[in-house]
Amino acid sequence: MIGEPVALTVRKHIERPSKALLKAFTGKPTGYVTDAYNGAGCLDTAIKPLESRMRFCGPAVTAFCGPMDNLAAMAILDFVSKGDVIVIATTGDRTAATIGDLWAFWARRLGVAAIVCDGLVRDVPGLLKVGIPVFARGAKPNSSFKHGPGEINMGVSCGGVIIKPGDIVAGDQDGVVAVALDRAEQVATQLEEVERREAAAEAKVRRGEKLSFWNPASLEGRIRYVD
Repeated sequence: MIGEPVALTVRKHIERPSKALLKAFTGKPTGYVTDAYNGAGCLDTAIKPLESRMRFCGPAVTAFCGPMDNLAAMAILDFVSKGDVIVIATTGDRTAATIGDLWAFWARRLGVAAIVCDGLVRDVPGLLKVGIPVFARGAKPNSSFKHGPGEINMGVSCGGVIIKPGDIVAGDQDGVVAVALDRAEQVATQLEEVERREAAAEAKVRRGEKLSFWNPASLEGRIRYVD
């Protein structure tokens, strides 16, 4: 390596979804969103809300942090806009917490909609008091260092899913789903159809009508009954 390594790489200007496009996803169950996305976009099942009632939807801003390092996560607060979802990738590091309650308090003051971290957090009682949705793999008391190298808005792999800045990210009790910005219009259209079908099926159940969850006719000759 020639010279000192770059500690932090930052992209300051990113494209975000329109308010109208974001509205199409807001408040929708993550199950509906991934159904509309052909089953794609679901982050690792271990990434869950600190409290079951937490839910969010917004455009991603991304931070990549190395093991036991949170430089990018700390610095990203200087590059967020109101409504953003901070997505922190740590390659699943479990050595230390990446963020805590004071950081989250300031993020909320800046208008951040939620935090998604594929590593650990700390100060859970304080995080819950802050009231901002936090999704992570778990909690651990010790904190990280601020050495880098790290990246801001260069895109990340978080929970096994590639997330670029500006992608639409939604979370609820089931987990987190990310939709690529260049696919979001198409997925929004599909989401309307998913909602329509779910509503129709629910109405049918309420009327006492049976739903068909499988089709025996499609397996004709390939079902063996033993009694």
